[in-house]
Amino acid sequence: MTNPQLRLGLQIPSFTYPGVEPADLFENVADIAVRAERSGFDSVWVMDHFYQLPGLGRPDENMFEAYSLLCALAARTSTVRLGAMVGGMTYRNPAFLAKQVTALDVISKGRAIWGIGAGWFEKEHLDYGYEFGTFTDRFEKLEEGLQIIKSMFTEHTTTFEGKWFTVHDAFNTPKPVQAGGPPVLIGGSGERKTLRMVAQYADACNVFGTPDQIRHLMGVLDAHCERLGRDPREICRTRLGTLVVGETMADAHRALSLRLGGRAVEDLHPEMQARVRDQFIVGDPDTVIAAVRDLMAAGLDGLIFNMANPHEPGSVELAGDTLTRALT
Repeated sequence: MTNPQLRLGLQIPSFTYPGVEPADLFENVADIAVRAERSGFDSVWVMDHFYQLPGLGRPDENMFEAYSLLCALAARTSTVRLGAMVGGMTYRNPAFLAKQVTALDVISKGRAIWGIGAGWFEKEHLDYGYEFGTFTDRFEKLEEGLQIIKSMFTEHTTTFEGKWFTVHDAFNTPKPVQAGGPPVLIGGSGERKTLRMVAQYADACNVFGTPDQIRHLMGVLDAHCERLGRDPREICRTRLGTLVVGETMADAHRALSLRLGGRAVEDLHPEMQARVRDQFIVGDPDTVIAAVRDLMAAGLDGLIFNMANPHEPGSVELAGDTLTRALT
């Protein structure tokens, strides 16, 4: 396994932009990705969902299929790594998913990251006719899928018979460009199952939370590594959050209000208020730099952010400049 050394990523979770029709939608997304690459981001991520998520918009808002979009972005970018933040093992047969991730790696000339998790959005599964199952079911599928796909990245053929998935002498040709296959990033903060799988199978992890929460989670991951005989330095540790940065504090709070549908944080449900406090960084560049440095000091190697307004001119550039300063 190889630490992919992720430092600064931009996640694009929303594809609904004012005045943009479907025919022009990809060009707007590609523009965000190219601007991110030019502004110091080393990775670009999209969500692996079929519906927009609660808290971000309506379920009928625009949502691309993740790997179709990532392959298109691979043709428009040249240096950024590309991945799903994060994929759901329940959405695809693992052998088919291995082909998709491999295609991304070949098209991007070795820039793919395989971001994966157990899946959680029940409505998508019910509406599309995919089995959702129990929490335990989904994690069993995740572990079987990890074994199948990691084998298909490297072996001539793969045969696997599990509780959930079966493949017989499955080819995956061409092989990924990256030796051993794209780095595996497992997303989630579950201490008993998710972080154990990170220690056993992954090159990177992505968690959520405040600096104190992250310190705790990194200690849990280290303990799993020790028990499994894994060098913890092999695992790149990242955190996903939302960035709302403005030239001034007033600018940042105006952008936050727009992100919240015109509401102030104090007007939100208490659960949503807590989420904003824990996951959002809001402020002018100096405030953002201080908050980023606190997060990094909690044991992280890198940070991945989505933004309230990446489609607006200058927004990604300001974020890239601010975050680059914070990480130097």
